[in-house]
Amino acid sequence: MHGSVKLQRLKRLDLHRLLLPPGTSRDAAPLLAARALRAFGDGFVSLLLPYYLTLLGYNAFQIGLLITATLLGSGLLTLAVGFIAHRHPARQLLYAGSLLMAATGFAMATVSDFWPLLAVAVVGTLNPAANDVTPITPLEQTLLARATSAESRTALFARHSLIGALVAAFGAQAAGLPALAGDDAAAQLEAVRGMFVFYALLGLASFALYRRLSPLAGHGSGEQTVALGPSRGIVYRLAALFSLDSFAGGFAVQSLLALWLLQRFELSVSATAMIFFWAGLLTAFSQLAAVPVARRFGLVNTMVFTHLPANLFLVMVPLMPTLELALLFLLLRSALSSMDVPVRTSYVMAVVTPGERPAAASLTAVPRSLASALSPTLAGALLAASPFGWPLVICGTLKIAYDLALLRMFSRIKPPEER
Repeated sequence: MHGSVKLQRLKRLDLHRLLLPPGTSRDAAPLLAARALRAFGDGFVSLLLPYYLTLLGYNAFQIGLLITATLLGSGLLTLAVGFIAHRHPARQLLYAGSLLMAATGFAMATVSDFWPLLAVAVVGTLNPAANDVTPITPLEQTLLARATSAESRTALFARHSLIGALVAAFGAQAAGLPALAGDDAAAQLEAVRGMFVFYALLGLASFALYRRLSPLAGHGSGEQTVALGPSRGIVYRLAALFSLDSFAGGFAVQSLLALWLLQRFELSVSATAMIFFWAGLLTAFSQLAAVPVARRFGLVNTMVFTHLPANLFLVMVPLMPTLELALLFLLLRSALSSMDVPVRTSYVMAVVTPGERPAAASLTAVPRSLASALSPTLAGALLAASPFGWPLVICGTLKIAYDLALLRMFSRIKPPEER
């Protein structure tokens, strides 16, 4: 009996070491689990939201307005949370955020009139985009940075990013479940409403996970009177650079890449889906590879010198004469382009004071999200004018400019573990 208990403890310890890097407290585990639940919900909601609104009878303009409202509402709420978090325990704010997620799901399942839906879109947690701009994000990032050592911070954020990317992909697959209800529109409407109820239950499950955090995990210091203090200049410069990067990325979002492949090489939808599946796997797991690279070469160098070749590969794609070569450079780009994601988050958390972390996370995420929404329209116009692939060239060129500016402005601002 004693040996069995000892074996169970050993298994739990090994699992803890597998999931969490050394020097990380157990508070990180419920945060990562909650991230997975939220990513799964965002994965199917982002696809079901426009379909649901279509079933309710709304036209394209109304649907676009509601989706825009969700983006603006999430961004403003995320900024608001970031700027009040220094005055409140993060644990209590996480409770509120998870309950808001539950309320959003239940409201979407029961409301069908336009103006109430618009109100839910503005104040709720719906996330129709691939990014993770929600009011919970800056709180989780703050607590994750607090839950580990400086040496393991990047490794922990790599796990956070990887879990989000992989689970969101499975969530997107779950968006096909309402189709099992058959061809009857009324049955499909009820099935989609059931998915929004499931989204609400994910919020309640997140609430239960956050209750497992230690009482001191999200305890505010109470000493800081402003959201941003000595690190204000650093945060503003990073937010501006990250916005440039995201504006550039909007020229080569996945849907536009798929459109270009269709125009240039007449690639089928099924073949395109398979290519992006493998590209997504490369992108997700490359974030784990960023950890040893960052440990060896530093955070800023890792951000720049993995991003630069990825952008050069992207510029080369439209120059390739065959589909095979174009796909090769696209996959090479996928293997490198997101290695900077956990490193970037880790760097932001490292170069600001602990009390400034929620505001820094919000200010470097929200403008980036809004900037990425500006360029797809321009990219679409360019693709309509020419099949060459100018949006890919523009995207890569602007991102190279971002990389060089980041290196010049921040190469001397070191995180604690590199000093």
